Amino acid sequence: MSLKDETLPQKATTMTDLSRPPFVAQSEREHGFTHVLLMTTGSVASVKAPLIVEALLAYQNVQVEVVATDASLEFYDRQQITKAGSRVWTNEDEWTGTYKIGDPILHIELRRWADVVLVAPCSANTLAKIAQGLCDNLATSLLRALAPTTPTFVFPAMNTHMYEHPLTQQHVRTIREVIGYNVVGPIGKALACGDIGMGAMTEWKDIVQIIVDRFRLVLL
Repeated sequence: MSLKDETLPQKATTMTDLSRPPFVAQSEREHGFTHVLLMTTGSVASVKAPLIVEALLAYQNVQVEVVATDASLEFYDRQQITKAGSRVWTNEDEWTGTYKIGDPILHIELRRWADVVLVAPCSANTLAKIAQGLCDNLATSLLRALAPTTPTFVFPAMNTHMYEHPLTQQHVRTIREVIGYNVVGPIGKALACGDIGMGAMTEWKDIVQIIVDRFRLVLL
């Protein structure tokens, strides 16, 4: 369910913590760890993000970083992510107004860090942006900068009619066949808007299991 243009300014409660040092992949990557980058976008299914993070961090040698579009932060409290042991990165972290030549560039450093990327949920808006190659926020810039060897999983989540729209089907084909991402779901169920049908994000536990199986993760 795409509710907002994800380039809109975010409320003051999500402003960048200026005391946080820049993210540099070389110093952030831990040898022998699986580095999972979770992207949340403007769908109500973003409420599941803290559960995904907490579940992944219950496994040995796993690190998780979260990239959130501004709209996705309407659906969860970023402090829940912090308490679970991860961090949330937003547009304000990318464009701080203090950049100098030679400084690390966040969307590049994050893509260097990531072993796998999950776009969960992927709203209709972000799905369209990915298919069209737009780079208008931290999330889409990072996706455009990804190496083709980085496994990327996209989990659509939107109203049934939005998902069945011919443009959405075209975007899904482009993302699968041209870009080469793994598109998983959506599933049919009662949606947050009250409709019943196809469009819900894959169950969050199943998303976690994809990573567990792929990287043979072991519980702590």
